[in-house]
Amino acid sequence: MKVINNRQIVEDSWQNIDDESNIEQLPSGKLIVSLSFWNNHKQTLSARDDALGIRLNPEDDVTDIAGDLASFELVVLQFPAFRDGRAYSQARNLRQHQNYQGEIRASGNVLRDQIAFMERVGFNSFEIDSHQDINDAINGFDEISIKYQASSDEPLPLYKRASA
Repeated sequence: MKVINNRQIVEDSWQNIDDESNIEQLPSGKLIVSLSFWNNHKQTLSARDDALGIRLNPEDDVTDIAGDLASFELVVLQFPAFRDGRAYSQARNLRQHQNYQGEIRASGNVLRDQIAFMERVGFNSFEIDSHQDINDAINGFDEISIKYQASSDEPLPLYKRASA
C-alpha cells in the first residue's frame, strides 16, 4: 500500500497488528499496535529492536501515552467518518502540548480536501481513502495559499509575519 509521507508518495513499510495477535509470534519489522495492545504488552514491545507505532481511536486521550511517546516512531490517528474531527485535536495536542516530533499519520476516511488542514495541525503522513486517487490527493496540500492563523506548521499568525 502507498501512503503520503512528508508530501511524497511512498510505499508503506509498517505492519498493523490486531489485538488478537500472539505477543510471542509477532513478525519482525515496523509494527503498529493499538493502545490496548500496548497497555497489555508494554514490556515485551519496549524490548523489541524494531520500530513501533501506536494506533489511537478518536475516543482515546493522547495524554494517556504522553510518558510513552519516546517509544513510538509513528502515531496513527483514526478518521472513522468525514464529519469526525477528533483526530485533528489529537494531532494538535501531540505536536503542541506533548512536543511529539515523530510521524503522525491520518488513517481511515482521509480525503483530498482535508489534507491541507490536517497538515496544519501536525499530520505529516496520510493513508488516503481507497476511493480516492493518491496522485490527485497530493495536490490538496497547495490549496491553501495564505495561512492567516498560527498552527503547527506556522507558529506566527499572518499579521505578525507581515509586520516582521
